[in-house]
Amino acid sequence: MQRAAIRVRGPDVARGLGVGGTRVFCVRVNAAREWRRRHIGVGGVSRCKSRIPMQRTVAVLGGGVSGLATCYYLARSPQAPKVILLESSSRLGGWIHSTRTEDGAVFEHGPRGIRPAGAVGRNTLLMVSELGLDADVLPVPGDHPAAKNRFLYVRGALHKLPSSISGVVRTVPPFTRPLVWSGLKELLSPRGSETDETIHAFVRRRFGQELADIVIDSLCRGVFAGDCRTLSMRSCFPALFQAERSHRSVILGMALGGGKGPPVDSPLIRRAREERWSQWSLRGGMQTLPEALEGFVKQRGVEIHCGAPVKRLERAASGSWKIVLEDGVVEADYIISALPAQALAESLSGWAEPLARELLAIRAVSVGVVNLQYRDVHLPVTGFGHLVPSFEDSSLLGIVYDSVAFPGQDGSSGPCMRLTVMLGGAWFTSGLGDPDTVPHAVLLSRAKAAIKEHLGVSAEPSRSIVKVQKRAQRLTWSSTSCLSAWLGLPTRASRSTTASPVPTLPQPSFSAMSPEKGRGDFVFPQLVGLLPQSAPLRWQPWFLSC
Repeated sequence: MQRAAIRVRGPDVARGLGVGGTRVFCVRVNAAREWRRRHIGVGGVSRCKSRIPMQRTVAVLGGGVSGLATCYYLARSPQAPKVILLESSSRLGGWIHSTRTEDGAVFEHGPRGIRPAGAVGRNTLLMVSELGLDADVLPVPGDHPAAKNRFLYVRGALHKLPSSISGVVRTVPPFTRPLVWSGLKELLSPRGSETDETIHAFVRRRFGQELADIVIDSLCRGVFAGDCRTLSMRSCFPALFQAERSHRSVILGMALGGGKGPPVDSPLIRRAREERWSQWSLRGGMQTLPEALEGFVKQRGVEIHCGAPVKRLERAASGSWKIVLEDGVVEADYIISALPAQALAESLSGWAEPLARELLAIRAVSVGVVNLQYRDVHLPVTGFGHLVPSFEDSSLLGIVYDSVAFPGQDGSSGPCMRLTVMLGGAWFTSGLGDPDTVPHAVLLSRAKAAIKEHLGVSAEPSRSIVKVQKRAQRLTWSSTSCLSAWLGLPTRASRSTTASPVPTLPQPSFSAMSPEKGRGDFVFPQLVGLLPQSAPLRWQPWFLSC
């Protein structure tokens, strides 16, 4: 009954930004419905004011964009609880990190753009408007070269991926036959019978070997910094997986059932639709988003504590939570964890050993991000960037042409070309060495050599920044069924955990699901990987409640 006091309610919260990458599932409580039936009359008038529960306290663990977005939706809910945000580091934003130079140039070390498509994309645009960031949005319209031109580096040459009907019906390198045949194979293939399978196996079965080996291999390296031969299809691409289950064909399923979601509208959403944006960023870099979220939640009374790593989670005798920090204890009725899986596992006591064991099984990979700025150079191609399949060069994931997509972030010191080289991922240790000890000079040299070999740019960069996003991407194979069972969720709510790097930021979405009858209330999220054209950060928060 008491949990009804902080039930996440209303369309604003039911469709929220969860990051990273991140979709969050709110399992709504049976107790909340019962409490509302007994104590709230027609029109929302209380029948018995003395029975209304006191304000509850929610502790949000982790101050990345997932945690900040969670605070945002909680703080603006009609019956907002007291919210406390605990972040272990000295800054908020997590893997979203932008460097702004004195002349106004922006270099992204994490996500660099957000896709506006679908319900989650619309919710993000709505959030941006509500944060007052409309004037800072830098869109990439549908007719822009960065929207139309994507490349693969295969067998020592750049190849443009088909973006028109003519490119699909004729043979274009690096493929050995027209891609239309892959589409026909998919339409005629039978529905799969497995409860899950690797991304590579799924695509090979439905579209053919060549598409799986070249396109999907490259895509998973660019989006997840991972190997498509080990990543879960059901977890990484749930919409495509479900399309086959529902309509037998991925193509038919996406055509007949894609893009649905609750109606959300705003001037910015309408503009994005009319101009067919492929993605967008912010003038001051993606870090502007967590900064705006921080300002918003502070104004709404959210307590923010940086430099407060969680050491241990305990259940108090009263049923509430005790969060043990280095220098004290915080008590809360509910906990929402947006921590990395390993950090959450290490904070759990013996009572949650099965959950901790599953969390520790989630493997993380590191990504080397090298930002380079050149003066007076011209690229041989114009587009968003290019990806590299693992058989070509396993340690080089791809190169993003930042100045092509977002020239508004080039700064005021004259024409330049900003490029970002992504290195490592699942191949970091084998190709580059230990992420904790590899010299930045090694990564810089590797990045400059790739720029010279792939793009013909031999000049020295005028500026370079090297970052290693250590254990930024989480990769695992189908373990959420165990997690779901431990939390008492129906199996249909479970999905594997994954992660990823470059290309699209956390896209918002809170979806209602029904808990098992008689289980009461709790919240359970999905861990999802990153999407393309953005960045390597899209973790899903884990929710624990008393």
